[in-house]
Amino acid sequence: MSSDSIVHAPSNSRAPDLDWSQIRETVRMLHLAVAQIEMAMREGDDSINTLSSSFTTMIEKVNAISAASAMIDGEGEARTMIQENCATVTSGMHTSIVAFQFYDKLSQRLQHVAESLSALSGLVSDNQRLFNPGEWMGLQDHILSKYSMQEEVNMFNALLSGASIEEALQLYQVKQSDESGEHSNDIELF
Repeated sequence: MSSDSIVHAPSNSRAPDLDWSQIRETVRMLHLAVAQIEMAMREGDDSINTLSSSFTTMIEKVNAISAASAMIDGEGEARTMIQENCATVTSGMHTSIVAFQFYDKLSQRLQHVAESLSALSGLVSDNQRLFNPGEWMGLQDHILSKYSMQEEVNMFNALLSGASIEEALQLYQVKQSDESGEHSNDIELF
């Protein structure tokens, strides 16, 4: 193999040379974070899809049992017990479906983080854009435009206004506790 055909990997922190760059290292770490988020989301989606399928099947079976119990003659104890248990299971499933909203929000937020990190790595790795305040403002506007949940917008605005991470999280928690009493049983899809 000739020396002309050997491709050298870019310099990195484990093998630095004169071409080593902290920007390149930053971009690698951002790419790692995006890959980990994407991997976690794919694994989570698989689990949620399995759970959703199971819940659909269970709801169908509970409805069939309830319908069959309605065909039992009279007002017997067995019929009443079957119908009460079906109602309890249906209520539990409704509660579980509401709890699945957490995963939907989590997945959406992680997707926003992955997209933001990818856009940030693109900006940081481009010397033409890196030192241009307009590019940073464009990145921030792009990130903000992707948000569909008000709490994301509020956190974004708080952090860009100079709030610390802890302060932004406290604002979110206060807002969540205020809203949780108002909408505790609502199903909200994103």
